[in-house]
Amino acid sequence: MELRSLGRTGIKVSNLCLGCMMFGGKTTPADSARIIDRALDGGINFLDTANVYNAGRSEEATGAALKANGRRQQVVLATKVHGRMGEGPNDWRNTRRHIIESCEASLRRLGTDWIDLYQIHRPDSDIPADETLRALDDLVRSGKVRYIGTSTYAAWQIVETLWVSKEYGLNRFVCEQPPYHILDRRVERELVPMAQTFGIGIIPWSPLAGGMLTGKYRRDEPPPEDSRWATYNSNPMQRRRWNERIFDALEALEPLAQARGVTMSQLALAWVMQQPGITSPIIGPRTMEQLEDNLKAFDVTISDEDREVIDGVVPPGTHVSPYYEADFGPHPYRV
Repeated sequence: MELRSLGRTGIKVSNLCLGCMMFGGKTTPADSARIIDRALDGGINFLDTANVYNAGRSEEATGAALKANGRRQQVVLATKVHGRMGEGPNDWRNTRRHIIESCEASLRRLGTDWIDLYQIHRPDSDIPADETLRALDDLVRSGKVRYIGTSTYAAWQIVETLWVSKEYGLNRFVCEQPPYHILDRRVERELVPMAQTFGIGIIPWSPLAGGMLTGKYRRDEPPPEDSRWATYNSNPMQRRRWNERIFDALEALEPLAQARGVTMSQLALAWVMQQPGITSPIIGPRTMEQLEDNLKAFDVTISDEDREVIDGVVPPGTHVSPYYEADFGPHPYRV
């Protein structure tokens, strides 16, 4: 484990971030607390959740765990806003109204006076950047939020926000949270170079491709009934991501993991952690067993020879499964 600067802020975060998406849902609050305690004992000091995860229960479980262990001050706590939190037309998106209301609600659920990193969960091309940034700037100036970030933005969208922040004297985004893993490397084209140029931290979500890079899925075999991919036939997004090219890649990567004496997930996590420009990949364990496996990635060193093999399987800047997709312009992507 090592500590890395979060963008140009100087704040130090562990090179793995504990994602809390499963907490308060498939992972009970009690099990969530045990996983958080073990992660903190293992050197992780960075936790990431969102208001939409399990309809707010993830934030509640995360906050309760930090209250019980008394370690809130040791943690860089991140959450997100954008998704639908009610039935009304103004109960989602990147407007001032929704951001301010959602921040207050997240603070209550997390049981804290401040959020270390408050992130816009997805871009929204119908909302001007200054509308969003002014609301976030007010939250920072009030002390309720320390830093602000984005998730799944295009490189040009982040550069636009940097211009808006400079033009109006507003706090700027310090990090971006994109999907990044061996099966989808498209962020390497523009997003990562942009982040390195402007001092933006990169904290990838789904470094294991939703569990696909754990090695438990096989060609021509149905996914386990209790797995995230069990409903892929009825889920349009998952159906697009499940394809034969994935299994071509997995079958080519397995011998590399076996030769190194590590699991597929440890190989995949170590690769993301050690890629240029990456701050802290977000793991999302559902069980303690999954967390223990993920923590062992700290001990895996990816060699130049390993990179050559992986680059031969999925070349830099390419993909075999689509993850890096959002509202990247005036014609929003829709599933």
